[in-house]
Amino acid sequence: MHSKEYMLEVGGKTMTAVFSDLAEQANGSVILKCEDTIVMATACISKDGKDNRGFFNLTVEYMEKFYAAGLILGGQYNKREGRPSDEAILSARIIDRTIRPLFAHHIKNAVQVVATVLSVGRADPGVLAVNAASLAIATSDIPWAGPVAAVHVGKGKEAGEMSVDPYIPNTGETNYELDLTVCGRGDNVVMIEAMAFEYDEAKMSSALDMAMPAIAAIEEWQKKIVAEIGKPKKDMPAPVMPEEIKTLFAETVGTKLHTIFGHESKQQIFALEDEWKVISKEKYADNEEYINLAGDYFHEKVDEIVHEKALSEGMRADGRAFDQVRTIYAKAGGFSPILHGTGIFYRGETHVLSVLTLAGPEDATQIDGMEIRGTKRFTHHYNFPPYSAGETGRIGGLNRREMGHGMLAEKALVPVIPDKMSFPYTIRLVSESMASNGSTSQASICGSSIALMDGGVPIKRPVAGIAMGLILDVKNPANYKILTDIQGPEDHHGDMDFKVAGTREGVTAIQLDIKVDGVPVAVLKEAMVQAKAARLTILDVIEKEIPAPRADISVNAPKILVTKIKPEQIGGVIGSGGKTIKAIREETGAEITIEDDGTVYVTGKNGSAEKALDIVLEMTHEYQIGERFEGTVVKLLEIGAIVSIGHSADGLVHISEIAPFRVSRVTDVLHEGMKVPVKVVAVDAERGRISLSIKEADKNFIKPPQAPAVQA
Repeated sequence: MHSKEYMLEVGGKTMTAVFSDLAEQANGSVILKCEDTIVMATACISKDGKDNRGFFNLTVEYMEKFYAAGLILGGQYNKREGRPSDEAILSARIIDRTIRPLFAHHIKNAVQVVATVLSVGRADPGVLAVNAASLAIATSDIPWAGPVAAVHVGKGKEAGEMSVDPYIPNTGETNYELDLTVCGRGDNVVMIEAMAFEYDEAKMSSALDMAMPAIAAIEEWQKKIVAEIGKPKKDMPAPVMPEEIKTLFAETVGTKLHTIFGHESKQQIFALEDEWKVISKEKYADNEEYINLAGDYFHEKVDEIVHEKALSEGMRADGRAFDQVRTIYAKAGGFSPILHGTGIFYRGETHVLSVLTLAGPEDATQIDGMEIRGTKRFTHHYNFPPYSAGETGRIGGLNRREMGHGMLAEKALVPVIPDKMSFPYTIRLVSESMASNGSTSQASICGSSIALMDGGVPIKRPVAGIAMGLILDVKNPANYKILTDIQGPEDHHGDMDFKVAGTREGVTAIQLDIKVDGVPVAVLKEAMVQAKAARLTILDVIEKEIPAPRADISVNAPKILVTKIKPEQIGGVIGSGGKTIKAIREETGAEITIEDDGTVYVTGKNGSAEKALDIVLEMTHEYQIGERFEGTVVKLLEIGAIVSIGHSADGLVHISEIAPFRVSRVTDVLHEGMKVPVKVVAVDAERGRISLSIKEADKNFIKPPQAPAVQA
């Protein structure tokens, strides 16, 4: 094997890049190591673009291997890795969102980047994969404007200071107070993915500032490697737009585009694009290349007018002020008497329905993956059916966009979800995008906050989200406009999609995607401040509709009762092979979950939870001398009687403890099934025996037997 290594010290850890002939058929490849975490990234480009479907064809895969964690997972009959985990999909999206803006989108050849996790140590494989992907592409012959660098800035929930590249293994529930991934190039930011426990804008800005020196160091390191071993890039010049297409556009739909600008609706743009497609297909019926170029030219002109009007005339596509939020509508509940909680949220033409479902701890999601193993009690899912965009299309299956948007909303809400001890429910939210015109993910956060409060979940505070945009003069970066609540062409043709979610107290989630080669940190800080003003406006509307969580959870939700038993009592409640706990479930209809520390959660409806809890409490009750009960005689003996005083506890009433007078035969005064008062008079914990007394509980309860009548 021929190999060469390069090392860099960053964040107190050593990163090592290994270039070898291990994957020599790829256009570019690298193995990146840090703290025993190893990721291999490869980059390939197709030989030609003959199968191109009219857009830049980039695919990114993040491959988790169970062997990387020293595990054999999977089902009994199949030990292969199956469909990508949620974490793998989200990691692939982070790589994609980071590298995509730096490709020339006129390239028709397909590009594929694959990051494979070979070993999981004490460094975050997801962040390492971004840097590995950058090195693989940058050293290859694939045209690209990188390299880029990625760092993680974090702070644990329990202790520690905010630092670069901390790594806390995930157990299903978040272990971070701040979880921030930043990717950058030069002095600019390319991608952000963040969750924070209500960090104010100043604190979030400090975290970004902390990331930038480490990003610069990694980027410079990569540049030196590229200068030494990088391959010459393929020559893939952009096609020249024919003058006749420009002329045809100007003479047909060009004027109409200027006419609708300033009071644009998404449908008007789509209608104009459809009109242009008809015109260009009729004109160039025998020239597929010209038809494709005509389509590109339409988007180029929309992009041009969006920038020109904003920067030169201070005009947005729909005529709003740059910091103006569209009309807001919020509705809590009233959708269905069956659902546990609902929230409807409108922001302009973006409409979302969010639905809450509550269940017991036994319904928590079990995660058994390469990197994450544990349970997850709070989940947010997001659906984007074709009709929400006025289109037809495929429904069902795993959609990466839906996964990413759903997880962003989940991250935004996690910091306000009550802890398990105070609210032991498993919580699932589903946000249905009903109509889309700009940032349904942020509308989902708002709708979900409403649904949580409608269902009586005691969240700390409602969360709202807003999407911020940017119109940037690439020739003069000091000339820019920040847009609040982007929609329509601002979303598609603007330079930034900066989603910021939070409460009145601070930021809970951030996601940044860009279409240029980077955004200055100063601009992002300014956008965060502008986003806060919009967020507060939205929260005013939400809190006017529902000021706080309802006092009680939905009557349709199950009731959960919690108690704690001694760990050594767990086996007795479960029983041999689960026999005892299964019997309780069958008798009561309730679900019982017991954790290793002895915490018992009993979930049920219509009194079943109370009944099951009583049984558990009786089974684990430690009897004390002097306690009094009403018992049932279950067996008669010559020396006394066995009296049941609980679901699984009984004791012996010695014949001398039945009555304050002498009892000759037990059967004279007691019979099976008889209810009797008893008092605990002795406990032998080691032998599990309880001695009871009827006479000490009530000396007058047993009456002396009547003497037989004397015959005259």
